Amino acid sequence: MSLPAVIERAAAGELPTWAEANGERREHMARVAALLSEWAAAAGLSDLERIRWSSAGHLHDALKDADPDGLRSLVPPALADLPPKILHGPAAAERLREEGVDDEDLLRSVAFHTLGHADFGRLGRALYVADFLEPGRQGRDAWRAEQRVRVPGDLDDVAREVARVRIAHLLERRMQIRPETAGFWNALTRKR
Repeated sequence: MSLPAVIERAAAGELPTWAEANGERREHMARVAALLSEWAAAAGLSDLERIRWSSAGHLHDALKDADPDGLRSLVPPALADLPPKILHGPAAAERLREEGVDDEDLLRSVAFHTLGHADFGRLGRALYVADFLEPGRQGRDAWRAEQRVRVPGDLDDVAREVARVRIAHLLERRMQIRPETAGFWNALTRKR
């Protein structure tokens, strides 16, 4: 299986020309990609899988600094009601699709990295976790470090723990829990 050029370039840290991510955001993306690469290597994944994982880390926030109003027109109608701050994932997935990426697992991982998704494969779960646990995130430093170490051998349990923390945050703030997030949680708890 050969990978589209945009995926191979992203794995090497080269973002597409359409990316809109400031320097601080790019540093975050590089940390997520490094973490995913480390976990893929520790799990003994193939070189091809390592490239996919690294590229997802570099691409997940490629449109994070874009104008949300402009992003809304890029996302599928079923996702048009997403809050502005999470449109970047589905919009980036659509831009990748336009560039010939047909890896549905990778596209779903990028699109739903902030929400989770019931149909996440290993890559989706790892990206969801890496985005939350990367070492540049502030707060819960010891807990985040402990979870990062656990991932290669216990990804599903760490994903449940991260989802639990994120859902608890939404509940504490009396915020809506999206169907994608609920589906992700249900899928994670069925795997036990």
